[in-house]
Formats: sequence, C-alpha cells, structure tokens
Amino acid sequence: MKVACEVTAAAGHILPGAAEVGSRKQKVWARAGSSAMLPCYLSHRKMGKSWKQLPDKTSVLWKRLGGSTHQEPHAVLEVEVSGLRKTALPMRPRVSLQDSALRNGNFSLRISPVRSEDAGLYEARVVHNTKVQSCHVELGVITVTLSPPSPVVENEPLLLRCNSSHRASLVEMCWFHSGSPVPTSRTFCSSHGALSIFRPATSDAGSWRCQLRYSDNETISAMYNLQILGFDGPTSPVVYAAAGSAADLPCTLSYLPSAFGINAVTAHWSRLVGGHLQDWGISHNSSSRSFPLHLPAVGLGDAGQYRCAVSVGSRTISRDVTLAVVTVTPSIQGPVSEGSHLLLLCSLTHPQGHERFQWKQLNSASTNSKLARAASHNLGRYRFQMGPTLEIPHVSQKDTGTWECSVYGPEGRLGAVEYGLQITGAQVSSPPTIFSGQVTFGLTLTFFLLLTVCVLALALQKRARPPAFPALDGMIAITVPGKKEVEENQKEKIQQTEC
Repeated sequence: MKVACEVTAAAGHILPGAAEVGSRKQKVWARAGSSAMLPCYLSHRKMGKSWKQLPDKTSVLWKRLGGSTHQEPHAVLEVEVSGLRKTALPMRPRVSLQDSALRNGNFSLRISPVRSEDAGLYEARVVHNTKVQSCHVELGVITVTLSPPSPVVENEPLLLRCNSSHRASLVEMCWFHSGSPVPTSRTFCSSHGALSIFRPATSDAGSWRCQLRYSDNETISAMYNLQILGFDGPTSPVVYAAAGSAADLPCTLSYLPSAFGINAVTAHWSRLVGGHLQDWGISHNSSSRSFPLHLPAVGLGDAGQYRCAVSVGSRTISRDVTLAVVTVTPSIQGPVSEGSHLLLLCSLTHPQGHERFQWKQLNSASTNSKLARAASHNLGRYRFQMGPTLEIPHVSQKDTGTWECSVYGPEGRLGAVEYGLQITGAQVSSPPTIFSGQVTFGLTLTFFLLLTVCVLALALQKRARPPAFPALDGMIAITVPGKKEVEENQKEKIQQTEC
C-alpha cells in the first residue's frame, strides 16, 4: 500500500486525561513492552467532606470484562476495606495501585510491562461508604516486533512489523525515522503492515515510529528504538599517513557487545600481500568496542587494504580499511646545490579522487631577521602553493628548512608529510651578502696591495737620504804590503847599514 503519510500527534503511549468514577468510558493506547495507566479517580466535588475517611471506608475491585483472549470477566486486582490485596495470578507482578494515591481518591491501575493480550475493557468498582461507583477504561495495545530479534547486524535484512488491537479496518500505515517520513526505495519497502530494510546500516539505528490510521478515523502510533550492531565511522574508511610515521587503523563497534548480553568477543586483522595472508590477533575484551591496529612506521609496502573481523557471539562482522601513504619525491637526489631548479612532488597511494594538496614552508633555517623577512617576501608565490608539485626555480639559502605537503578532503585535513631541504655549502649564520670565497679573495688582494706600497716606500726613502760619511767618497784604493814583503824590506835596510 503506497500512500502519502502525514505527521500526526504521537499515540502509542498513555494518552492525557483520566476517567472519573461514573463518567463515560475512556480509551488508553499503550505500546507492548511499555507501561500503561488505566485512570480512575473520585473528584473532591463528589466526595465532599468525607474524602478524609477513604482509607478506612473504601474498597476497590478492578475487573477485566473482555478482550481478545479472555471473554469471561475476571478479577485483576482487589483492595479490601481492611487493606488486604488480591491479585490475579497471571498479572500478579505487573499490576499495582499506589497507596498514597488511594488516600486522595485516585484508584488508577498501573500495568507494566504491557502485553498484547492485555488489550480489552476494564472496570473499576469503588465502594465508598454505602455508595458503589465504577470506572470503565478500554486498553488498546499497539505492537512493534523486529525480525530477526536483536541484535541486528548491519547489512543483514530486517523486518519491522506494526499492528494493534483495534478492530476497524486499516486504511494507512506510515513509517518515520528520526521524525522524517520514510519513502519506498531500494533500501526500504513498506507493505502489509511491515517495513523491510534490505541492507541496514548503523545510520539506520535510532528512533522509528509507525503510524496506523483506521477506517473509523482512529490514528495511533508507536515508537521503537532500533539498535544495529556494526562499525562506527564511514563505510569504507581511509587512513592517510606519512611515510615513516605511525598509523592507527580504526575498528570500533557501534555498541558494546555486553549491551546485548554477549560476552564472547574476538577480533583479528588481516591483509593479503603477494598471495600471502598476514594476520594480527587482537586480545579478547568484551568490555571494549574498539579494536584498532597500530603500525609503528609505515612505508610504501604497507599501503593497501586491511580487513578487521570481529566475532560477536555466533556472528562475524567485518570492515575494510585502506591505508594511503603520503610521500615526497625530489627531482634532485642527494644534496641540492644553490641555484638549482628543484621540483618536489607530493604523491599519494590509493587516492580516492577527492583529495587536494597544499605546500607550505613550516620554518626557515635562517636566523637573521632581515633574511627571514626577505625570504617571506620572495617566497610569496609558493609559500602556500596549491597542487601536488612545489617548484623552486632557483634554490637559495632562504629555501632551507622544513616543507610540508598537506592532503585535504571534503571533511578537512586528512594527513601530511614533511620534507627537510638542505642546501650544499649554505652558511646560514653569515650575513646574506658576503660569502666565504669573496672574503678570501678580498683579504689576499688587500695584503698584496699593502706589501707593494711598503716596498715602494722603502725604495724611495733610500734614494732620497744623504750619505753618513762624505770623506769616504774620495778614498783612493792602496795596496797594503803583506808580511813577507815587510820582512824582506827590513833585511835590505840592515844590509845597507852594514856596508
């Protein structure tokens, strides 16, 4: 039956209002599994001044006059004048009257939890002093059942059925999820009082409401809280990690297994590499719903698809997680010389098609403030460059430092990788306009010029100074006789004297 559903006031719970003793019949709707209050009370106007004597002068008897399974009237709960209570065996733990309410003339019957077979007409017979008065309340039960029973596992078909004890013909049935009407589609199909969900996901969990409209214009509804055991997060998660960094692959259940009374929980990770299956065992822990896989340092060989399988009781559910590794490949391998043309390529394994790249220089190796300001001015064209490739036309000292490539998606930043750029021969602490080669050449040239000036000065000074001993300029060279010549001369003088 395909009809246009309209949102109406929610029934399926205790309706407002109450029945006074002696008033017309009231009707209350309740969902099976919830609680219902069948109203019946004496007004102070009718009781007058005698209401204070109620505890000692009043008896109450609730009867069920008829229903779908019990046609003969039978007692449900009786409170005698002495205070003795009698309860029918089938409903003993589920029906009650409040003592404090009795003193105020309130004889309402509480049923918790309500069962589908509780539907029918009820009568309260109140004996007050010599007066006998009664209340008549009809209880209608609306039932929502789930097949297969909880827990529902994601991707396994389920069926929600909705029906009530109302005897009129059903005209319309509508389903609402979180307040919005659910149209018939490939995922949902509503037919003959039931809603089929072919591949339920964790996003289908939450509040569901069925609304029934009958031929007598009676409209009732009931709420159902659907719990689906699956995994938190996206259906096919992707983890982005830089090469060499650690990565944690998520595997988190949507509910604690213990919430369904399940204590036997095991989990393990696997990955198919080159035809071989790698396994990582995870410790058993029924008090946790998270079973991540920690990889201390990832590389290109670690990229790919991993599977997390969790066994909950007799069922096993699994989820595939993709590890995408982000790397940087420079166009120049090894040391980078100043003046070189450098390209840095940011690449990603297993791209999903929606990623965007952004390059950014995190810091510069320069410690000089003027150099830092000059670098900020000169790098304006690629300090925050979009795209996977960073181009530095002429590598200089100001480019030294850490460059970061970030990967972005529709949900924000997904991951990042850093690259440290080192330039050969760069002197990061020297002034920006002086280099070691220039300093050596300048010092050599200065020394040579000083030496030349000193030599010329000495030469000029020697030429201009007068001689210290002028008489030496007129000296005539004479021969000084030797020792033998002096002795021969002396002998000749002696011989001449003797003659």
